Amino acid sequence: MPVQSATGKKKASSLSMDEKEYKKVAKKHEPSRPIFKNCVKAFLVGGTICLIGQAIQEAFMAWMDMTSKEAASPTVAVMILISVILTCLGVYDKIAQWAGAGTAVPVTGFANSMCSAALEHRAEGLVLGVGANMFKLAGSVIVFGVVAAFIIGIVYAFLGFGGGHL
Repeated sequence: MPVQSATGKKKASSLSMDEKEYKKVAKKHEPSRPIFKNCVKAFLVGGTICLIGQAIQEAFMAWMDMTSKEAASPTVAVMILISVILTCLGVYDKIAQWAGAGTAVPVTGFANSMCSAALEHRAEGLVLGVGANMFKLAGSVIVFGVVAAFIIGIVYAFLGFGGGHL
């Protein structure tokens, strides 16, 4: 309610709400999330992606007479290719909106993120647009991977699990 000041002008009274009151009001107006339904969607889509990957690996093993170890790398390459194609067609993002975290399966989710960044910034040029923005995401992932591998290598060396191949 407006309050009249000494100068005769009306000014708004200061409305203050402490943090507890704000959280209470915000929680009351927050839409509920169907957590169980979201988990089921994520499980189904993530499982389907993994099932497709397993089917591709089995196909390499059957048709090209590969062992499972030999078929692993081409399987990953095909999964990346499928993810990038679906991202370019706009299909992967629609699946991700529906399934949420289920599409964050490491290889396909990372390929989608890289491809999305490249598509989004392609108008800015190859180097400063695609290259720079695509590797903003990749840089942190690569650094984490290298640091984690280094730490695990140190632990293995101290525990005597590896390094005898030289």
